[in-house]
Amino acid sequence: MYRQIMDRAAGQKRAGALLYPSIAPFDQRMLDVGDGHSIYVEQCGRPDGIPVVVLHGGPGGGCSPAMRRYFDPAVYRVVLFDQRGCGRSRPYASVTANTTWDLVADIERIRCLFGIERWAAFGGSWGATLALVYAETHPERVSALILRGVFLMTRAELDWFYGGGAGAFWPDLWRHFTEPVPEAERGDLIAAYHRRLFCGDASVEARFARSWANWENALASISNEGVLGDAPGDYARAFARIENHYFHHDGFLEQNGQILRDAHRLRGIPTKIVQGRYDMICPPVSAWKLCQAIPDAEIRMIPLAGHALSEPGISAELVRIMDALGAELSRP
Repeated sequence: MYRQIMDRAAGQKRAGALLYPSIAPFDQRMLDVGDGHSIYVEQCGRPDGIPVVVLHGGPGGGCSPAMRRYFDPAVYRVVLFDQRGCGRSRPYASVTANTTWDLVADIERIRCLFGIERWAAFGGSWGATLALVYAETHPERVSALILRGVFLMTRAELDWFYGGGAGAFWPDLWRHFTEPVPEAERGDLIAAYHRRLFCGDASVEARFARSWANWENALASISNEGVLGDAPGDYARAFARIENHYFHHDGFLEQNGQILRDAHRLRGIPTKIVQGRYDMICPPVSAWKLCQAIPDAEIRMIPLAGHALSEPGISAELVRIMDALGAELSRP
């Protein structure tokens, strides 16, 4: 059976006050993973602490220093890395030899490199997708799953965000996203953007990369109030190209719904799910279905929260979970 824990009390403190202080890594390196790719990897916290791997979103988003701050540095050994083609990894914005299964193999390379037997996997959005696929592939290597803003990499989820579902709530922003595409191609915006993000014309690629990134960024946080903004050019190029590449190929999964199909492989892995009640990018129904499919899962719906890791209620709950998990895993 699954256990559900619904809307926690309101009145959360500001997220920044709840995170641990900023820390510097004790280890930073570039790791050659083959196929012409080198990925940036860092470790921070306690070298002999409870190991946890942090999986960033996107695909193509990259890690940030703030992601180190969800873990007690006196308890956890935190491993972060920039996935292929983004952040400090090279070649930048490359989609060659860049699939879900390449990333799963990279996670295993990192684990073996550091001599870690088992570790917790912490990820949100695409990071949650990757954590789930990794855990279903290597369940014996995962001590716990901590997931935020669950994305199951299904066609229904892609249709919601790129087929007009979210656009029904934000018609003004949806217009900005769809207008650059000829009307005849708007029936498949992922394909339409794919043609332009990989057309070979740098100016066209840059324009459509910003439009792609801006649409997602505007809906990430409930506090944004739909502010469109403008993503930095270099970041937008890697983010848009890699994300679109993955979505154009349905996440490189064997079939639609594969993650839920294989959820039985997660039996025995403690799974904590934190979901914003008003997540416009990854609607709560995916998190709910996942929790029903995993016997050892708990879900926490956060009121007045959207998708972003930085939402105060989401940040507070993730820190609470990691503190409790650290105390549990530290017991003899």
